[in-house]
Amino acid sequence: MNRTERFYKIDQMLHERRVVPIKVFLEELDVSRATFKRDMEYLRERLHAPISWDREAGGYRFEHLKADGPAYELPGLWFSSGELYALLAAHKLLGDLAPGILAAHVAPLQARLAALLDASGHSATEITQRVRLLSMAKRAVEPRFFTDIVIALLERKRITIEAWNRGRDETNVRMISPQRLVHYRDNWYVDAWCHWRDGLRSFSLDAIQHVKVLREPAQNITSAELDAHYASAYGIFSGQPKGWAALRFSAERARWVQAERWHRDQQSETLADGSYRLRLPYADERELLMDILRHGRHVEVEGPESLRRLVADELAALSDIYRA
Repeated sequence: MNRTERFYKIDQMLHERRVVPIKVFLEELDVSRATFKRDMEYLRERLHAPISWDREAGGYRFEHLKADGPAYELPGLWFSSGELYALLAAHKLLGDLAPGILAAHVAPLQARLAALLDASGHSATEITQRVRLLSMAKRAVEPRFFTDIVIALLERKRITIEAWNRGRDETNVRMISPQRLVHYRDNWYVDAWCHWRDGLRSFSLDAIQHVKVLREPAQNITSAELDAHYASAYGIFSGQPKGWAALRFSAERARWVQAERWHRDQQSETLADGSYRLRLPYADERELLMDILRHGRHVEVEGPESLRRLVADELAALSDIYRA
């Protein structure tokens, strides 16, 4: 942790434990005795922290502040990228809610989030104006269908749905047992056991055109089974991998891609000419194909041959459009 984080940790420990031995500070802060002494000196002399050594108790503690003494205030605490994203995402989602029955409950939550953002030493208003979260290709979901699915999911009930298959442009009626709601690339999906296909499937919520909650209890799939199915291959089209894609990125594009995580089991290497080879498992080519094509001439599919031919066919069809 950085110095400012240590200051907040010291402050928290003293408030929670009243008296804290130096050995406990060194263990929890993971610093040397010399670093701790410098931190303590800065807190006392620069920030006017009323911290004293209690010989009898064998540790440090807070003294009572004097009314005419200097004010004690910690410096603004900044957040990690993950913490800032989580706070701003929650703040934005709550702010986007339409007025309704949740309004009275949402306001205190927004106030708490604003207070956390204010803890950085900058106002929540300033942060939300200067830091933006942008959504891409977000598709609208029918609110009452979303509610019905959530209720069935949490109450462990089966549902029948009318789901539009975009690829075949047809609507099918399915009975499913919802297992998980997933928010992926700015869109909502439900992972479910499909009683028609007798297997796990994912359904895009925006393509669901009707929902009916049934009395029958949902079939339960263990978390381990869900993880094995949905996390074993690339992207939203999950299932048992049917192959490993080998992608070779140019030295120029490697500067970006080598910092990206495409899959938890990916394998990668930087080659002698500066290019970058990425290998990952996939079960369905559709999403992988889109992500390959967005890199254009800067990526080559080295294998398998079936994926290589698929990309070549797509590029040939694209070329025909522009040649016409």
